[in-house]
Amino acid sequence: MRSYNRRTEDLTAYIPQRLWDTATHNDPEFETFTYGDNCETTPRGASLKRLQQGDFLFFIARMEDWVADGPTQRFGFYLVGFLEISASEGVLANVQAEPSEKLLEKFWNNAHIRRGLADPAHWDRFWAFAGSEESRRFPYAVPVTRQLCEEAFRAANGAQWRWDEHRSDLQVIGSYTRSCRCVIDPSTPDGRDRADAFWSWVAIHDRP
Repeated sequence: MRSYNRRTEDLTAYIPQRLWDTATHNDPEFETFTYGDNCETTPRGASLKRLQQGDFLFFIARMEDWVADGPTQRFGFYLVGFLEISASEGVLANVQAEPSEKLLEKFWNNAHIRRGLADPAHWDRFWAFAGSEESRRFPYAVPVTRQLCEEAFRAANGAQWRWDEHRSDLQVIGSYTRSCRCVIDPSTPDGRDRADAFWSWVAIHDRP
């Protein structure tokens, strides 16, 4: 497997050899821009059922900083990309059977769809989401820091996140991002300001 930014570099340098033959669930995928989740059966993803055309779905990952000598044990959360939900059949809901040929043209590369095509037992009520042409994978992962969270994100009750002195920033961010939910609603005045702050942050960090 090749690096996204360095096509001549092999990613096995960053993966323990014991995992080289392990199958992985490639979801989201940033080739045709789709994502699937078990929204009907997993509370973590239940809020995704409210996604509508034009909404943005961002993906966060925990990563470790590497230098020439190898791993550093310095970890952080990063945004790796997003889908803008497509205007045309962007949501495939509660899938219990093979979708139509027309829908397969849009969702064929999604991991859940591919599993279902290989084994009908996997038509297990999952949901799948397709991104518009505005969707993208970030060339450089965007750091999710305390500064960004305080400027742009809010808890489910609308309050700012609580930064407990007994927990690290990484632990706090992990706890607030464990479930899928709306953190910025740009239809509100406060949400518009926070959306502007968020996109400004992305523009600064989505580059070398």
